[in-house]
Amino acid sequence: MSETFTKRASRRGYDPRAIEERWQRRWAESGLYRTDEDPGKPKHYALTMLPYPSGDLHVGHWYAMTPSDTRARFMRMRGYRVFFPIGFDAFGLPAENAAIKRGIHPRDWTYSNIERMRGQLRQMGTMFDFDAEVVTCDPEYYRWNQWFFLKFYERGLAYREKAPVDWCPSCNTTLAREQVVGPDRRCERCDTPVIKRNLAQWLFRITDYAEELLDFSKIDWPERVKTLQRNWIGRSEGAEVEFEIEGYGKVTVFTTRPDTLFGATFFVVAPEHPAVERITTPERRDEVRAYVERAARMSEIDRTDVTREKTGVFTGAYATNPANGEKIPVYVADYVLMGYGTGAIMAVPAHDERDFEFAKKYGIEIRTVIAPPDWDGSPLGEAYTGEGQMVNSGPFDGTPSAEGRKKVTRWLEERGLGRPAVNYRLRDWLISRQRYWGTPIPIVYCERCGTVPVPEEDLPVLLPEDAEFMPTGESPLKFNDEFRRTQCPRCGGAAERETDTMDTFVDSSWYQYRYLSPHYDEGPFDPERGKEWLPVDQYTGGIEHATMHLLYTRFFTKVMRDIGLVDFDEPMLRLFNQGVILGPDGNRMSKSRGNVVNPQEYVDRYGSDVLRCYLMFIGPWDEGGPWDPGGIEGVARWLRRAFNLVAGEEVSEAEADPRELSRRTHRLVKRVTECLESFRFNTAIAALMEHTNYLLAIKGEAEEGEWREAMRTFLLVLAPFAPHHAEEMWEILGEEYSVHEQAWPRWDEELVREETVTLVVQVNGKLRDRVEAPAGVDEGQARELALASERVRAHIEGKELRKTVYVPGRLINLVVS
Repeated sequence: MSETFTKRASRRGYDPRAIEERWQRRWAESGLYRTDEDPGKPKHYALTMLPYPSGDLHVGHWYAMTPSDTRARFMRMRGYRVFFPIGFDAFGLPAENAAIKRGIHPRDWTYSNIERMRGQLRQMGTMFDFDAEVVTCDPEYYRWNQWFFLKFYERGLAYREKAPVDWCPSCNTTLAREQVVGPDRRCERCDTPVIKRNLAQWLFRITDYAEELLDFSKIDWPERVKTLQRNWIGRSEGAEVEFEIEGYGKVTVFTTRPDTLFGATFFVVAPEHPAVERITTPERRDEVRAYVERAARMSEIDRTDVTREKTGVFTGAYATNPANGEKIPVYVADYVLMGYGTGAIMAVPAHDERDFEFAKKYGIEIRTVIAPPDWDGSPLGEAYTGEGQMVNSGPFDGTPSAEGRKKVTRWLEERGLGRPAVNYRLRDWLISRQRYWGTPIPIVYCERCGTVPVPEEDLPVLLPEDAEFMPTGESPLKFNDEFRRTQCPRCGGAAERETDTMDTFVDSSWYQYRYLSPHYDEGPFDPERGKEWLPVDQYTGGIEHATMHLLYTRFFTKVMRDIGLVDFDEPMLRLFNQGVILGPDGNRMSKSRGNVVNPQEYVDRYGSDVLRCYLMFIGPWDEGGPWDPGGIEGVARWLRRAFNLVAGEEVSEAEADPRELSRRTHRLVKRVTECLESFRFNTAIAALMEHTNYLLAIKGEAEEGEWREAMRTFLLVLAPFAPHHAEEMWEILGEEYSVHEQAWPRWDEELVREETVTLVVQVNGKLRDRVEAPAGVDEGQARELALASERVRAHIEGKELRKTVYVPGRLINLVVS
C-alpha cells in the first residue's frame, strides 16, 4: 500500500455525522441493500412490526428496529439471502382526529408523516429494502383487504349481526376504545357519559379456527405469548344445559361443572340478553330498565372485575332447573356478559365464588352438592370449588364429582335436556369501524336483492376524496351521497354502500405477504415470490400484540391456506419479543410525565451508530430498561476509541503475543456469534468493548499481517452493530467496498477451547447456572457473564446485589437481598 491506513484516517478525521451521511448516500447509490435473490443461498425472511406514521420516529421505534436490523445484517453475512422489508400501517383514528383538529385531509397528514419517517429510517443505518415498501392506506394495498373480505364472505367467515359498541348520545356516533376516557367512561370530545348500544356490524368468524389456533407445535414462539393466546381463546370442556324460562322458552347455558347442576338455585342473564324485556314482570320493569341502562355505561373490564361487589336485579321470572324440576328466580346481573358463552348462566352459589357472593347479598339458598373432604353437613362458609362426593343430587349421591360430570352430561343427553360441549372464551372478530380513514367494506344493500358483495372486478371501492369531517367525529361516509348511493351489482337498481370501514388490524394481518410483490396486480402477492420466501423466518415486535395482531395474523394465514393461497399453517416460524424502553425515571415514556426521549437529539449529537449500540447495550433486549444519559456517553467513548484502532498515534501498553491475539480474536467471533443467535445484543457489545480495549493495548506491537487480520475480523463482527463506523474503518484499512458484503468470520474451536473454563454461578450460595468463560476471566467479567444468564436473572430480579464472592476461574456467588 502507498500509505498507511492511519494516515488515511488522520486526513479524514472523526466526525460521526459526516461519516454516516457519506455512507448512507453510497449505500443508496450502489443499491447495497436490495434483496439478494440468489437461489443458491438459503433464504431468511426477517421482519419487524411495521410502524404507524405518527410523524416522527420515537425512541421506541429505534429500540424495536435497530436490534432487528443488526440480526438481519448478521444473517446476511452468514451467507443467507435476506429479505428485510419495511412499510407503514397507515390507516386509523389518529389521522382522522388530525383531519378534524387541523382541517386537513387524513391522506395528506399521513403521507407527509411517511415522507419524514422514511428519511429517519434511512438515518438509522438500516438495511431495509425500501423497494418492497407497502403503505396500507394506498388503494393498491387496501384493494386486497376488500378481496380478502369477499373470500371470507364466500366461505361464511364474514357475517353481519348486531353487536355492542361504545356510543356517545351527544355526538351521535360510535367511539373507538381510545376515545372513551376516565373511570366514569366519557366521550373525549364532549365529555358526555358513554353508553353501550347494539349496532349491525361486520365480524370475522375467527372462532371457527379456535381449536387450530391452540396448536403451537409448528412455531418457535415465546411461551408467554402462547400462554396469553391460550388464555384468550379459553377452551373449556363441559356441557350445554337447557333451562326453560316462563313466558320465553328454552335458554341454553354452558357449564364446566355439570356435576353441580342440582345445586343451581338461581339463574342469571346478561343485561343485553334478548330475554330480559320479555320475561321482566310489570312491577319489576322500571328497576330492571334502570339497571340495564347503568350496565350499558360500564366497560367489560369493570363488569368482570372479580374484586367489584356483585349486583343484580330480580326480573320477576322463574326458570326450571332440568335436574330436579325446581323453579328458580331469574336475575339480570352485569357480571354476566352477552359475548361470553350464551349470555346466561346457571348459578350454583355453594361452588362458585361469584355466585356465592351474589347469593349471600340477596338471600338466595346456598345448597351444597359437592361435599368437601371431612364435610359434616354444615352450611359452607365460602364457595368450595374443588373435587368431592356428590350430595343432595338425587340418583348421583355418592358419585365422585369428576365421574359425576360425565354421568350427569350423559343423563341430560338421554333426556334431551343437554349435551357435551366445548366452549371458547374467544369471540368473533368485530371488524366494523364507523369512521372514514379505513378500508371500505365492499358490500351494498339493495331493497330487492338484500346484502350484495361488490364484484371482484369492481375493486377497489375507493374512499371519496371530498370527505367533510364532522366536529362530532361521525364518519363522513354516512353523509357522502356520491359514495353512499350506488347501483346494485345484481339487478342494477338503486342501492346503498356499506359505510363502515375495516378495523386496521385487518391491514396488518397479512402485510408480510404483500411485501413480496407490492405492485402485483393479479392477487394479494405473487405466488412465485411466495414459494421463494414464505413463511417469515424471524419476526420481532412487542408482546402487547399477543392477543390481537399476533392472533389475527395466524387466523389469516390459516384461511389463506384453506383458500389455496399458501401451503403452510403459520405466518411466522420464530418470534422474539423485545421489552420496553423506559424514561430516565424508570416509568413508561409519556408527555404528561415529561420523560420522553427524542432520539433525533442524540443522533444529532453522537450519530446513529452510538444510539443503535446504546439501545442494544442498555440490557437484555427482551427485558427493556430505563434510559441512562450517562450510559450513552460511555458508548460514544467506546466507538471513538474503536475508531482510534485505525487512526491516531500508535501507542502500545503491552507486547503483542501472536497466539494470544489469535485466541482472543477467535473467542470474540464465537461469543458474538452465539449472542446474535440468541438476541443477546448487550453481551455481544460487552465483548466488543472488551476486545477494543485489548486491541488498543497492543496497537503498534503486533506484526502487520497479524494485526491486519485481527482488525479485519474485528470490523466484520462490529459491522452489524455499528454499520457506518465499520464501513468507514474498513475503507481506511484499505479493503474493498463493502464490509457488509463480506462473509461472517469463523472460529477455531480448538483455539477457543484451550482458553475457556466452566464457571459455576451461585445466588446466595445456591447453584443457579454454569457458564463458559475465558480462562483468566477476572471478577468483573465473571459478574457480567453471571448477570447475563437468564437462569440467574430469574433469582435476582427486583433484588439488590450486595456483593460478589469470586473464586478465580471456578465460581462466582452473587449475594442479593
